[in-house]
Amino acid sequence: MAIVNLNKKQFEKEIGKLDEKMQDRIAMFGTPVEEITNDELQIEVFPNRPDLLSYQGFKRSFLAFLGKKTKLLQGGVPHKGAKKYKINKPEKNYKVYIDSSVKNIRPYTACAIVKKLKLNDNKIKELIEIQEKLHITVGRKRKKVAIGIYPLEKIKLPITFKALEPDKIRFTPLESNREMSGLEILQRHPAGKEYAHLLAGKEKFPIFIDGDKNILSMPPIINSQLTGKITEKTKEVFVECSGFDFEILSKCLNILVTSLADMGGKIYQMEIKGGHRSVYPKVRNSGAKKITPDLTTEKMKISLTNTNKLLGLNLNEKKLKQLIEKMGYNYNKGTIEIPAWRTDILHEVDLIEDVAIAYGYENFVPEIPEISTIGEENPRETIKRKFSEILAGIGMLEISNYHLTIKKDQFTKMQIPKKQEKDFIEMEESKTEYSILRKDLTHYLLKILSENIDSEYPQKIFEIGKVFKLDENISETENLAAAFTPGNFTEIKQALEYLFKMINVEIKIAEPEKSLLHFVDGRVAEIIINDKKIGFIGEIHPKILKNWRIRMPVALFEINLEEVFKKLE
Repeated sequence: MAIVNLNKKQFEKEIGKLDEKMQDRIAMFGTPVEEITNDELQIEVFPNRPDLLSYQGFKRSFLAFLGKKTKLLQGGVPHKGAKKYKINKPEKNYKVYIDSSVKNIRPYTACAIVKKLKLNDNKIKELIEIQEKLHITVGRKRKKVAIGIYPLEKIKLPITFKALEPDKIRFTPLESNREMSGLEILQRHPAGKEYAHLLAGKEKFPIFIDGDKNILSMPPIINSQLTGKITEKTKEVFVECSGFDFEILSKCLNILVTSLADMGGKIYQMEIKGGHRSVYPKVRNSGAKKITPDLTTEKMKISLTNTNKLLGLNLNEKKLKQLIEKMGYNYNKGTIEIPAWRTDILHEVDLIEDVAIAYGYENFVPEIPEISTIGEENPRETIKRKFSEILAGIGMLEISNYHLTIKKDQFTKMQIPKKQEKDFIEMEESKTEYSILRKDLTHYLLKILSENIDSEYPQKIFEIGKVFKLDENISETENLAAAFTPGNFTEIKQALEYLFKMINVEIKIAEPEKSLLHFVDGRVAEIIINDKKIGFIGEIHPKILKNWRIRMPVALFEINLEEVFKKLE
């Protein structure tokens, strides 16, 4: 959740008076009011709607929700449903060259130019806020996405994105009065010290440079004072997003340029050319060329039957069209066009949720189910909660991960032989790389530890959750896994024995009949209840730790809870 500050005077002038009715409509839109002061309206924006993190983005969607027409500036074209923006093709030298040196550091970028801007203090403040909000939310504190906005009048095109040794990088960072090297910025500049961990261990640092060899920025850390500061005199800007996932970068860029267009800006595309084909492996056309931004809408089917069944309504197609357009989409005979700045639509259910918002949750009529029964908590949930309380009591932190996972994480990083990569369940038409149902919790615990190598040690985590197996049908079971780092066999064994002692269930720990994957030979065992193997415990093999880039030893156990449930139910 992010708190977004909107100018109250501007809101009341362009949207409507902030009376009780308006505050209710804001809440029903899914962005509840946090606070109203003399100057500001603060709203809560949930992580699934980063397009609402600026005033312009919120206004565009909220006016459609209210059924009002947007007062269009030169960036927009009147249209019912999804707002359309005029986008101009690249002009001469509107190019960004991607050098192969960034391939293993920060390999992707998506860029644009926006002209005809008339910035004032409020608009600059809004730009800074949306930039930082995107950094924190979608960008995961700049780890996945870093954004730069630069005054174009101080830049000579074309732009080059490359990586250099830190001592060869010298420029005056933003809000500084002296030139620094790449390492000095990480050691002395406030932003450098805050985000230094993102470049830790890199032999080279990424930089954007212009046609005159002036450094624009060193992402994801800081812009240059010379070429990276927006003022009220700025009329044209160069916008770049850099990171590790081109699709996410493109969505962030779309959010930024449409907000700038709503401020009166004119959007121009840029030509992105890879210095090495492997920099943009998804780009199949010759020369590894990509044009950004791309505001083409995505099409997705929606079923009227599914919508009515899920929401308990009796809508006809005409009413469904009205509700869909109220949420800023286009609708035509069961097909919806999704705007390019919406990052949250992955499935038909996401569209049906927006239909519910447009219909109004306050308009749903509650019904008492025609069932005569007494509700009670599932006994298994009580047992699982007991497990959580015991493990939390010895200083462990509970985590929760997706049921879906990535093939590379499930198999490759765990060094599972190809012949054993079978019986996994794959999703059809997955919108992300998370495309298979997880077979265990172990790889997810290692993934979490690998993403927190710069956090304080020791780290003690556990998860209780479903894992999936394909036999004749898809089966699911509850597993429990726990990990210590730094940790050894004795420590994790003590935690396991304490857990079962507290629930009064006897277990045996025995030498495995054969070597178990992932573990160090001689430092691994099987866990047994009633002569049935329910799991394993041991120290993770250094080769596996290296695959995950984990620097500390890890001790871990994972058990199937089905036999435990039988003993306790």
